[in-house]
This record gives sequence, structure tokens and C-alpha cells, in this order.
Amino acid sequence: QVQLVESGGGLVQSGGSLRLSCAASGLTFSLYAMGWFRQAPGKEREVVAAMSGSGSLTRYADSVKGRVTASRDNAKKTMYQQMNSLKPEDTAVYYCAGDRGWGTVVTGSGDGVTYWGKGTLVTVSS
Repeated sequence: QVQLVESGGGLVQSGGSLRLSCAASGLTFSLYAMGWFRQAPGKEREVVAAMSGSGSLTRYADSVKGRVTASRDNAKKTMYQQMNSLKPEDTAVYYCAGDRGWGTVVTGSGDGVTYWGKGTLVTVSS
């Protein structure tokens, strides 16, 4: 049974930092492209960062470029997202997700991505 478990969310002031983690089990982690998605109240889900299975490819949403860094440790089956200079508009539930297809993860809202975590809430106060 595949499980993706996010951690690291919380309440932070504007300008602060958080590091999210996603621990995977039940899959050959290195074969999966992984992504961080987020969904704010009343908004569509969007991809924040995507990383290929080997980690050689990484893509970021324009809204977070320069502030967010995704990384993964395949030996630990864990993906990370370091978020700096957080803004109130970054407030959302952040989800970790994985799929064998890079194109599926890197594109848009995550439709078709196979595995999802339950999410972790990030709240940025102004």
C-alpha cells in the first residue's frame, strides 16, 4: 500500500520560512516524479514544485520561483520543500503527490497524478 505523508506545515509570519517533508512508502520512490501542490480556499489546486525521479529535473511555479527549493533523498524515500520569504498568499493546504509520468506531475492542477498525501496546512500571517 502506497502512502505519502506530509509534515512541516504550520503558522508562520510573513517573511518567515518553513520546510515541508513528504515521506513515501510502498513504492519504488526513485521511479516516481514527485510534486508539491497546494490549494487555497476557493482556488484551484496548483503545482508548486515538481521533481523527476532522479532529481535531475525540477520545475517551479512562477509565483514561488526564487523562494522555494524542492529536493529529494531517494535513499530515504523523502521529498522536501524549503519555503522562504513566505507571503500571506502562500497560505494553503500543501499536498505531496507522485506519478511515474513526469509530464503528469509537472502540469497544472495534478489531474491524473496517481498517489496523493493528505496534505499539511501552511498559514502565513501578515
